[in-house]
Amino acid sequence: MTRQTPGPDRQRTPSGRAAGPRSAQPRAAQPRSAQPARGDGKSRQGAAPQRKQGATAQPQKARAGQARPKKAQPKTQPKKTQPKKTQARATSTRLGFQAPEGGRKGAGQNRPAPAPARSRVARPLPPRPGRPEIRQRWLVGIAAVVVVIFLVRLFHVQLIEGPSLAAEAEAARTATAVTPAHRGDITDANGVVLATSVDRYTVIGDPVAIKDFRGSSRGVEDGALGIAQQLSPILDIPKNELAAKLVGESRYKVLAKNVVPEVQRAIADLEIRAYVRTDLTSRRTYPSGTVAGSLVGFVDDEQTGQGGIEKAYDDLLAGTAGSDTYERSLDGLRIPAAGQESVPAVPGKDVQLTLVHDIQWKAQDAIDEAKRSSGAEYGMAIVQDVRTGEIVALADSGAVNPNDRSTSAVAGGSRAVKDVFDPGSTGKVITMAAALEGGYWTPNSRFTVPDRYTAPNGQTFRDSHDHPVQRLTLTGVLAQSSNTGTVQAGEKIPLEERQEYLEKFGFGQPTGLGLPGESVGLMPPDDVADWDGRTQYAVLFGQGLSVNAMQATSVFSTVANGGVRMKPTLFAGSMSPDGTVTPAEREPGERVVSEETADTVVEMMEAVTEDGGTGTNANVPGYRVAGKTGTAQMPTGSGWTYMASFIGVAPADDPRYTVAVFLKSPKSSIFGGDVAAPVFSDVMGFTLQKMDVPPSERDTRRLKTEW
Repeated sequence: MTRQTPGPDRQRTPSGRAAGPRSAQPRAAQPRSAQPARGDGKSRQGAAPQRKQGATAQPQKARAGQARPKKAQPKTQPKKTQPKKTQARATSTRLGFQAPEGGRKGAGQNRPAPAPARSRVARPLPPRPGRPEIRQRWLVGIAAVVVVIFLVRLFHVQLIEGPSLAAEAEAARTATAVTPAHRGDITDANGVVLATSVDRYTVIGDPVAIKDFRGSSRGVEDGALGIAQQLSPILDIPKNELAAKLVGESRYKVLAKNVVPEVQRAIADLEIRAYVRTDLTSRRTYPSGTVAGSLVGFVDDEQTGQGGIEKAYDDLLAGTAGSDTYERSLDGLRIPAAGQESVPAVPGKDVQLTLVHDIQWKAQDAIDEAKRSSGAEYGMAIVQDVRTGEIVALADSGAVNPNDRSTSAVAGGSRAVKDVFDPGSTGKVITMAAALEGGYWTPNSRFTVPDRYTAPNGQTFRDSHDHPVQRLTLTGVLAQSSNTGTVQAGEKIPLEERQEYLEKFGFGQPTGLGLPGESVGLMPPDDVADWDGRTQYAVLFGQGLSVNAMQATSVFSTVANGGVRMKPTLFAGSMSPDGTVTPAEREPGERVVSEETADTVVEMMEAVTEDGGTGTNANVPGYRVAGKTGTAQMPTGSGWTYMASFIGVAPADDPRYTVAVFLKSPKSSIFGGDVAAPVFSDVMGFTLQKMDVPPSERDTRRLKTEW
């Protein structure tokens, strides 16, 4: 059977096979190789389509007007419902027919029998194409929202948070180094340095930055161990101990303090500034050691005065620290081109004291020796210029060295202003001045003096030792230091005057030295009506109240200065860094008694150091000496003890200096004339020679002590 090829007038179905002829008119078979001519619309016998993969086509014969039997169509997969007209056309096309142009009416009569249908699997319809414009709209909308968010954030950062963020960034890269001010020196009256400051350095590590240290180029380990290997021989600290300090999350670790400049330069040569730095500090030193050690005081680690003169005049000595503000890189180095601001430090002023170094040394040496020889608990010695009130020496036994901070002794301060005690017999000088000033008695007034005396109010008083009844003048009462004679002399002085003179001579008031820890002492009640019967008379001979050593000394200086009290002072003046000297302002003196009364009292005190007096051991060869011995009581936790003293002035004919010596709880003797007067003689003699005071002219005048 000859295979037919589809002719040109056959149509292709959607499945790719040729449709049947348009008419029932058969056409002659064509050779397989020949191309069929185009038909003129008449029917022809078509060839069955070829099977895929080389299957042999089966010829189908069609005859005009002959209908072919219908065969059952195999079941296929359900397809999407199509309109009926469309289904009919598809069916015709699959069967090889084409509807006539005139329509479906009557076409079936001339139509050849359809070829038997073959079972086929319907292909699914292709998916409907998407709509890209929707996705584009969504993308554009999202992009617009993101842009708006960025714009809002940019506006907020630039305009609202901008200044604060810029300030934070600048603060993060800005560093401020404090430049300590040079603390002023403390000198004596002649410029001898008692305290000064020297440059020192503090070595500080940055453990966080040290983590990033690489030591391969230096021949050391990385990190903390590498830094420790370089610093260990310079700081003389074991490298393992040093490395342990350099590990951690801190940015500030002190490795060494008070490093001398030579060590600082060696650390700078290592060029590890990004990891270890050296800050300039200052160290206080005291070249004179124990000389005025208790008086000068000390400073803390911040170079702030904490005791003595260092604290009293800290505002002058301290100066004002400076600062150096600059921008730094991440590795801690200064950025040269960045802005920087420097505020120079203002050095402190030098403070000049009224002390004289050599006299201070002598007073300390003498009081230390007296403490050892008498077995006293401690001793004090004061030298004061009677004309100005200036303190030339203020010594404590066992004075400490401010350079030695291993103990707390340096914080003790001077006992001359801290410890208080009854003035004792030195208080009798005030009674004599009040009796003379009020016109109640004269130096030659006569008294019958027993060793015991009962006052009009029934209170009985006694002398320090038993003795027969004495016939003494007022001068003799002072020279013999008689309590009973003083009570008799004071009975005429009203209570108000007794209180008034105690206050005028400085009892119960600050001394004016300004030293830390000063005590003003204890006074009887302000209202004399509240004084008890014994206090009324006890104050006449230095009991019933308490004073410090400086207050007691000031009484004698007032009398020696013609009755004018000058406030005690240690401050001579200050000197600024440019050399400008500012003298201390001196308060005018306060007159307590007349010059005549004061001179008479000095003459009466001369009798104390002459034969028959209690203070003969106080004499200074070549100089007239006036003074008064004292044996004052001091309370203790278990009872009472004694403060032996001698206070005197010289030259008596033209007083220049007052020297006071105090010894607490002496064992060799409790009387000031025995243990304190010899120390007075030693210190006063040295002072007069050191200060070039000419010897006294011999005066033949003597006040009578007996009648």
